Amino acid sequence: MTSTVRYDGVLRTTCTHLRSGSTFETDAPTDNNGKGERFSPTDLLATSLAACMITVMGIKARTMGLDLDGVTIDVEKIMKAEPRRVGGINLTFHFPEALRNIEQKQKDILKNTGHTCPVAQSIHPDLEVNVDWGEWA
Repeated sequence: MTSTVRYDGVLRTTCTHLRSGSTFETDAPTDNNGKGERFSPTDLLATSLAACMITVMGIKARTMGLDLDGVTIDVEKIMKAEPRRVGGINLTFHFPEALRNIEQKQKDILKNTGHTCPVAQSIHPDLEVNVDWGEWA
């Protein structure tokens, strides 16, 4: 097993990673009867795409002699109705000055690596994903 999820009432859960014991809580979002005081499960879906992309890009960057420390990604989740679901994810990458002028070939390799991360490969094709590469555009 990977994790356990315990329902704590009031639309909140506690999620525990079994190997490490680390935990986090989720809340239902305010637009769905929740308090919105924590990540919602759908927030985690969108955020996991960004985290997966930058993680595999970081792995690839190491093999290329690059360090992606300081890269940030803004995540926007777009909900749709009937059925209620995540309909879109917009990601905007921001690169520190030291990474803005690397070779175009290196940028292309890293972008491709991000686009082919396991989470990206698991997202249904009906979910629209837009990636703005910011300073690498």
